[in-house]
Amino acid sequence: MEIKEEVRQATEELVALRRDFHSHPELGFREERTAGIVERYLKDLGLRVRRCAGTGVIGVLEGALPGRTLLLRSDMDALPVQEQTGLSFASQTPGVMHACGHDGHTAVLLLAAKLLSRRRDQLAGKLVFLFQPNEEVAGAEEMVQQGALEDPRPDAVCGMHLWTPLPTGVVGITPGPLMASSYYFKVTIHGVGGHGGAPHTAINPIDAAGHVLEAIKTFHTLEVDALQPTVVSVCTIHGGENQIIVPEALEMTGSIRCLHDQDEQVRQRFCQLVEGACALYRCTAQVEFTCGNTLLSNDPTLAALADRVATQVVGEAHVQREGLRTMVGEDFAEFTRRVPGFFYFVGTGNPEKGTHVEHHSPRFMLDEDSLPIALEMQVRLALAYLAE
Repeated sequence: MEIKEEVRQATEELVALRRDFHSHPELGFREERTAGIVERYLKDLGLRVRRCAGTGVIGVLEGALPGRTLLLRSDMDALPVQEQTGLSFASQTPGVMHACGHDGHTAVLLLAAKLLSRRRDQLAGKLVFLFQPNEEVAGAEEMVQQGALEDPRPDAVCGMHLWTPLPTGVVGITPGPLMASSYYFKVTIHGVGGHGGAPHTAINPIDAAGHVLEAIKTFHTLEVDALQPTVVSVCTIHGGENQIIVPEALEMTGSIRCLHDQDEQVRQRFCQLVEGACALYRCTAQVEFTCGNTLLSNDPTLAALADRVATQVVGEAHVQREGLRTMVGEDFAEFTRRVPGFFYFVGTGNPEKGTHVEHHSPRFMLDEDSLPIALEMQVRLALAYLAE
C-alpha cells in the first residue's frame, strides 16, 4: 500500500491516541501512564523494548537485511500549566497540561513504529524509537547517561517538533545551528544585614542587584557580537523579608541562551560583570550554572536528506528553510552532541482554529491536520535514511 494511503487510514487512531495523551498529561519523570501505553504498544508490534531513565521507553525494530541504524525520538512530558483551551479532551489533571505538543509527538512516533514495522522484511538496518521523559528539564542527558545510545548504537538521530509559529502544511528544515543552548543561572549576592533606619551600618545587596541588572544591559549592547545571537534574561529576584530590615542576601535567577558555540566565553564574562558590579557596592557574588541544553545544530548532509523528504511530502512551496532559528532550547541537542543528527519543524499554526498561540501558553492547541503530515515525514525519513 502507498504510504500516503497508509497514513490516511492511520489518522483516526493517530488523533485518538493524541487526544488520550492530552487528557492525561504527566510531568517530567512522572510519565508512568504514558510510558506504560507506549511500552505495551511497541511490544504488541513485536519490537524489542526496554525502559531507560525510569519512564523512558526504547523500542528497536530490526530489519531483515543488514544496514545502518537510525534513532527517532519523541518527548512525552507535559508542563505545570492550567489548561484554558475549552477542548472536549482537555487535561483532566489540575495544573498540568500538554502545552508544547509532546502529546502529538508521542502519538506520531507510535504510529510511525506501526507503519514501519509492517515493512520489517524490506528494511536494511535498524530503527530505534526513543520516547523521552522530561524534555522540558533536560531529560535527554539522563537517558544518554543510562545507555540510551547503546544497544544498538545509532548512526544518526532524528527529532521533530510540531511548531505553532509555522502554518499548518509547512515543514521547516535548515542546516547548522537551529535552537539555542540554554544555561540557567542563580546569582546570590551577599551583603551585611541591618536596620532600615541606619543603612550606613549595613551593606544592602538590593543596591548591588540594581547595578548587576544595569551591567547585564551593557552586556547586551557592548559585549556581544551582534552576529552571534545571545540572550540573557533575569526572571526572578528575591531579597528581604521586612520593610525595615536590610537583608543579608539576595537571589536572582534567569538564563543565558546562545545560538553559537562560544557560550562558555559568554558565561565567563557574565560572571566577571556580576562580580565586578557587586564589588563596587562591597558585596560578594556567587554564580551557579545549570545546563538546560547545549546548542542544537543540524548535520548538513542529514538536513539535506530531510529537505528532500519534506519536498516529497508537502511540495517545494511548503518547505521553509529560512527564519527558523530560535533562542528557544531543545535538549535533543544532547543526542546530536554525540551522534550526527537533524531536527525539523512541522507547522501546526492556524489562526482560524486558534492553533497559532505560542508554546507553553495555557491556550496552546495543535491543529490535528498537522499530525498526518508529521507521521508521513517520520515514515519517509526513516525509509530514505536506511535506503541510502
